[in-house]
Amino acid sequence: MLLLIIGILLWVAAHYFKRLAPAKRAGMGDAGKGVVTVGILAGLVLMILGYRWAEFIPVWSPPGFMVHINNLLMLVGVFVFGMSATTGRLRGKMRHPQLTAVKIWAVAHLLVNGDLASIILFGSMLAWAVGSVILINRAEDWQRPEPGDAKKDVLLIVITIVVFALMTGAHALLGVWPFPG
Repeated sequence: MLLLIIGILLWVAAHYFKRLAPAKRAGMGDAGKGVVTVGILAGLVLMILGYRWAEFIPVWSPPGFMVHINNLLMLVGVFVFGMSATTGRLRGKMRHPQLTAVKIWAVAHLLVNGDLASIILFGSMLAWAVGSVILINRAEDWQRPEPGDAKKDVLLIVITIVVFALMTGAHALLGVWPFPG
């Protein structure tokens, strides 16, 4: 569990560094990007290993129907994440699509995982995403981009379905069947 917590702390610190210490980060120049990248990657690796190696300590037992809600939320989360890259009509409908997708992902996983390591991991990622939105909104004004071609939104739907299928396949390969048994 310690690796998981250290990983979360590294992830959060690396991401918040620019927002909480902008002068220090700017003073580091391009080398600062490398430091942040290493911190994020190290945090990610430690979170993955810490989560996989954590002792299973049950806190609550999610009802079986939550799997359906989880899968629906994950499909929505993948779509929302993709909105950050679309140049279609949906472009600019949401200010923080990637962070919103992280929030959806975290909530979806909290609904189906009732063990302590899951609550720590997904709960902290939810808190990190909420905090990130607050920090960004305080620091920057947002200019809504002009909407683009609707055909790009159709492409986003197709990509969402493909990515969702790949994610469920990856879960199955890791030994976690994401659908009801």
